[in-house]
Amino acid sequence: MYPLAQILHSKGFYLTGSDNNETDTLKAVRGLGITVFFGQKAENIKGADLIVYSAAIMRDNVELVAANNSTATVIERSILLGAVSRQYKNSICISGTHGKTTTTALLTQIFLTSGVDISAVIGGKINIDGEKSMHGSGRVGESETLILEACEFNDTFLKLSPDISVILNIDNDHLDYFGTIDNSIKSFTKFVETSYHAMFINGDDANSVKAIDRASAERKLGKKVITFGLNGTNNYYSYQLKLNEGKYKFSIVKDMRRMGEVTLNIPGKHNVYNALAAAAVADYCGLPFEKIKEGIETFGGVGRRFEKIGEYNGAHVFDDYAHHPTELTATLKTAKSLPYERVIAVFQPFTFSRTAMLLDEFAQALSLADVVVLTDIMGGREVNTQNIYTRNLAEKIPSSVYFPQDETIEYTDERKTKNFNDVTNWLKENAKQGDLIITLGCGDANKISFSL
Repeated sequence: MYPLAQILHSKGFYLTGSDNNETDTLKAVRGLGITVFFGQKAENIKGADLIVYSAAIMRDNVELVAANNSTATVIERSILLGAVSRQYKNSICISGTHGKTTTTALLTQIFLTSGVDISAVIGGKINIDGEKSMHGSGRVGESETLILEACEFNDTFLKLSPDISVILNIDNDHLDYFGTIDNSIKSFTKFVETSYHAMFINGDDANSVKAIDRASAERKLGKKVITFGLNGTNNYYSYQLKLNEGKYKFSIVKDMRRMGEVTLNIPGKHNVYNALAAAAVADYCGLPFEKIKEGIETFGGVGRRFEKIGEYNGAHVFDDYAHHPTELTATLKTAKSLPYERVIAVFQPFTFSRTAMLLDEFAQALSLADVVVLTDIMGGREVNTQNIYTRNLAEKIPSSVYFPQDETIEYTDERKTKNFNDVTNWLKENAKQGDLIITLGCGDANKISFSL
């Protein structure tokens, strides 16, 4: 919600809001002069003409119930984000099952490095040195360019109106909504076909290629289709890819012409794809290669993306947002490529449906770590109708540690606190010099890393 508050506030709208947690982001919102109520109450909506709620808000939330019973217009956040995307002449929307946040943040850095005063909506926290108006997940600028992360969950990205769209990859996620991977691909097809100017596709990803018939798009839709990837058949591809001390160095080639060499300061081969996507879009928008290179090489990553938190008893502690088997595989392969004696993965499964549907895939991915410590499943928006529990995953991972709970007891804050304390105490007793500890998941497992 924060980037939307920034943008609308800058355009003269009067805003108020509410939240249940005091955070640095909330302080930043208040710093703009926006009234934010602590706690959600029916009276908070008094006087509002338009009420916007996040998809994370439960339907029985007292404030949302009051909103729906009022005379005000009530819309979900994605509707507002779509309306905002139509206010810019150059709206760049970045989609994909994995890598959206990093690529959106990286492209933002490249534009800012190039001196373009862009607006941005990012799904994670990014800090750019010397950038006074960049805080957390958003930025508002004076130019006609908006860079935003386009999420596929519940088809939210179909509310957007991109001038330029990007598909980084398509994987078997959010199947509780899509049902099948083919349905997911169809949604991505609809998304890119709404592009006004150009579509950027990962040419190495079979599902992304399947989502768009290149010849048909360019002939029938009249829109440019541009590919990127490691394979030399793409419009933009990497050449002479080398790994040195955990950092990838490679040349970017455009249509068989070498543009120049870059070095990534964020680990992982998957980030080569993210960098190629960002470079391709930036080049299409007319930014000079020397600024593209500078932006890529000075990019320090995004919060909760292989973020170093600190040290405990000689062990280095990291945190990562990975919550899908493909993401866990990429993150743990990166961790294993670094010079540590043991990789200890602390994983918090998120949603019962995803855990049940991808149980074997989760077990295979997590088995890359030397030791796996599992928390209780964070159900999020779901009820456990699948009767899936952490023990079901632990039984498939020989190197796993978990703390059995009474499965008849409802998952409450009190139970989660006890579970997290058990995990933290185990880490404190077992962490040693030479270990890499990484907390994983899109819930709040990062609290464990900060408690060490």
